[in-house]
Amino acid sequence: MYKLSENTALQKHITNVSDTEQKLEIILSADEFKPETDREIENARKNAEFKGFRKGHAPLGMIKKIMGPAIEATVAEKLASKYFGEISETDNIKPASRAELLDYSFDNDRLTITLSYQIHPDFEISDYSNYSFAQDIYTISDEDVEKEINLILKGHGTLVPVEGLSEKGDTIIADLEKLDSSGKVLEDQKTENYHFNLEYLPEDNPFHKSLLGKKAGENVTVTIEPEKEDEETYRYEVTIKEVKRLELPELNDELVKELTQQKFGSVDDFRQDVRGQLEQHFSNKSEQDLLEAISAKFIEENPVPAPSAMVDSFENMLLENAKRQMGGKLPPGMEESELRTSIRPNAEKHARWMLISQKIAEMNKLEVTDDDIRAYAEQEAEKNPGMNAEDLMNTYMSTEFRDYVTDTILKDKIYGIIKSSVTISGENKPLPQHTE
Repeated sequence: MYKLSENTALQKHITNVSDTEQKLEIILSADEFKPETDREIENARKNAEFKGFRKGHAPLGMIKKIMGPAIEATVAEKLASKYFGEISETDNIKPASRAELLDYSFDNDRLTITLSYQIHPDFEISDYSNYSFAQDIYTISDEDVEKEINLILKGHGTLVPVEGLSEKGDTIIADLEKLDSSGKVLEDQKTENYHFNLEYLPEDNPFHKSLLGKKAGENVTVTIEPEKEDEETYRYEVTIKEVKRLELPELNDELVKELTQQKFGSVDDFRQDVRGQLEQHFSNKSEQDLLEAISAKFIEENPVPAPSAMVDSFENMLLENAKRQMGGKLPPGMEESELRTSIRPNAEKHARWMLISQKIAEMNKLEVTDDDIRAYAEQEAEKNPGMNAEDLMNTYMSTEFRDYVTDTILKDKIYGIIKSSVTISGENKPLPQHTE
């Protein structure tokens, strides 16, 4: 049952609680724990202050009697940490969490420590050589380029008043009064100079349907039907003050210089750059969509149990990302617990994919060398002419960046192994329409 480690009387017993949890019992002889105990007692004696004794001169018996439990706890914590690391290495344990000290007991000449911890599960990857994936292929047309340029010009357009009827894409400036179901104006629900952009209002929106084709000076009643039976019907009295239309600037060489801060001097060069950026963007999108499809397929085909500590870590990461996207904090009315519940399934998928990808790396003995990092630095320098490969190499090798760069390169190698083993076919796709 118990076995001795080399060159020590330490005994250990590992129990599998589940696929992702183990308990470890460590039994230490007096020779192993007494030196640590003596050090803690001496440290406590040096700092202890008791009435009637100078600091550091209290009798050892008094120290042991008064501070004994605290000293034992400290010794157990320190030795648990020390030997857990050693045992993990010798027994090839892959912890997925910090070890928790469940219990300890000193019994004459031995110390028994019980730890609980989570582990990476032991599993096999199912054969994936018959997997097939479709990768989107986007071809950038002249029309796509012009649409993109038009969007850029919109950002530099000018809203000008029009006398005629409003059209899709116009902006209507109006005063609003909200009325209850009896027709009474709600005094605290009046709004002046509200801007309705018809281009971005859904066509089935009551305001869009009521305001399209109207002109300045008209009054419009907009009825908002309730979504639920127990809710009231509301009406808005809308007084249209202005109809404005976006007037785009003329695309010429002078405007190109202004838009690009002198980077380009002609419309043709500008168009070519826009096409290049579109091609790069949708090439990256195509690759990212393929990688997401691959990971989703592997997660589906390999129901790996994920340690809760690993899922918790991804959940916290996704929560912080969500908060950043919301300006650093959750909006009023949104509970963090509800958001955590909603992102938990995604966190579980992240954890499972990490386990699967690590397994593929192990199966193929993948590693990242200094030569790999140098090659990566050279590739990045080629993409960014203003960067120097040697400077990037020094940055990537630094303590701050090395782990991140290593993970990035290893991820590319893992996907490379997968893509070389599965079937990938191209599928022509039109460019997605812009959504605002």
